[in-house]
Amino acid sequence: MKRLLSTFYVTTQGSYLHKEGETVVQEVGGKKEKQIPISYIDSIVCFGNVLCSPFLLGFCAERGVTVSFLTEYGRFMASVKGPVNGNVLLRRPQYRMADDEESTRKIAAAVISGKLANCRVVLSRTVRDHTAKVDTSALKKAISTLDQIIDKLPFATTTDELRGLEGQAAAKYFEVFNHLIISQKNDFVFNGRSRRPPLDEVNALLSFIYMLLMHDVRSALETVGLDTEVGFLHRDRSGRHSLALDMMEEFRPIMADRLVLSLINRGQVKKSSFTKEASGAVKLNEATRKTIFTEYHARKQEEITHPYFEEKMKFGLLFFFQAKLLVGHIKGELEGYAPFFWR
Repeated sequence: MKRLLSTFYVTTQGSYLHKEGETVVQEVGGKKEKQIPISYIDSIVCFGNVLCSPFLLGFCAERGVTVSFLTEYGRFMASVKGPVNGNVLLRRPQYRMADDEESTRKIAAAVISGKLANCRVVLSRTVRDHTAKVDTSALKKAISTLDQIIDKLPFATTTDELRGLEGQAAAKYFEVFNHLIISQKNDFVFNGRSRRPPLDEVNALLSFIYMLLMHDVRSALETVGLDTEVGFLHRDRSGRHSLALDMMEEFRPIMADRLVLSLINRGQVKKSSFTKEASGAVKLNEATRKTIFTEYHARKQEEITHPYFEEKMKFGLLFFFQAKLLVGHIKGELEGYAPFFWR
């Protein structure tokens, strides 16, 4: 069983990271703040003005620990890692499948079916658990629409047609997303997705947690040896990790959207947790980012039973096991890719 390690998020501006024996040390203003054994970490994510010693970067590369650098507010800039975990015998068939429309369509259909089924569960659980607090009629109509689109997926003849169906489903899902907010409704209002930049508090939360999810999915795919820039649902684009975007689709509703709703509905984030810039961009303050890191890590520690492997595992290991299923399909060991369906 693969061990679920932690991601070390560094958000304190002016931090300096360096190697001390077999540990990673974080100093702020010359004072030691944290010291973590390298064996406990699978990656380090640095936000903003965070410096790393060359010896630490070399140490992390040797131990397979990726160090990523993002802006203070979460935009990816660069990463440092050791030799690529991949082999030509796996990546060649991956490239061939990505160039084959039929193979691409089948994988894209599986990814979308997993995403839409999990979106449906998010809506259905809200209807079940909060009947008196939500517009059940609107949510049930959205669920019905998702069901209809899911039924159409097997009959789509091209990948572009599948992308169109996925777009329709996403529009309907986010059309009712505001109904899932059952507390602080005056402070958190969602009127649709806005990404670059996020223009309200809910979008700021979604974008930030999607970024964390993207990091974990990409790491899992790289661990099993796949090329994260060559996807199936998402077309190739220079510098874009299309395969990671593919695989994270089925986890967006259950890992990110649910966490956003929990943070708001439980009062763990407030209106004061955000700042608005002159450009209209809404951003999270440092304390809120730390709250999100804590809650995101806690979600990864939750146990579930994997429907395909039929064994209990921590949620954070799902990304790795789904990547293994994709490898099995690409190598011809499995007839198709089996997405993760949340129950």
